[in-house]
Amino acid sequence: MLTLVRIDDRLIHGQVVEGWLPILKVRRVFVISDSAAGDPVQRALMELSLPDGVALEVLTLASAPAVLKAAAAGGERALILAPGPQEVLALHEAGVPFGSVNVGGLHFAAGTIQLGKAIFLDEEDMDSLEALAERGVTIEGRAVPSEAPLDVMAAMRSRV
Repeated sequence: MLTLVRIDDRLIHGQVVEGWLPILKVRRVFVISDSAAGDPVQRALMELSLPDGVALEVLTLASAPAVLKAAAAGGERALILAPGPQEVLALHEAGVPFGSVNVGGLHFAAGTIQLGKAIFLDEEDMDSLEALAERGVTIEGRAVPSEAPLDVMAAMRSRV
């Protein structure tokens, strides 16, 4: 079962390990990143960051849909992490079933607008989030479960 789909350009880090994993009680983390899938050092570091009993799978965007559809149909609780909205949109378009997305962190880069403490979006990010919203996906922003969620689409529409 896909417990949470999260966009965070840092992928696995303290907010995920200390904030989300205990609340969600997931047994598997799927990282969807072509660059991480091709980097054994990055994969090893992510694996070391996870607590015992939580498995890690680092997948390319091309290989992810089949694996995630099977995970969604199974009973094991799973978290999906992707570095950006484009990957999450591609997963949804490929039939991975989820109805909401958490935007945890997209950090400052030239040409971005700031919506939350750590949510900076460029035009491509906004287009992808808009496409997800048009598909009926709810998009919230928050770094950790204890924060009040930000309605990302309302915030985005009020800024542009």
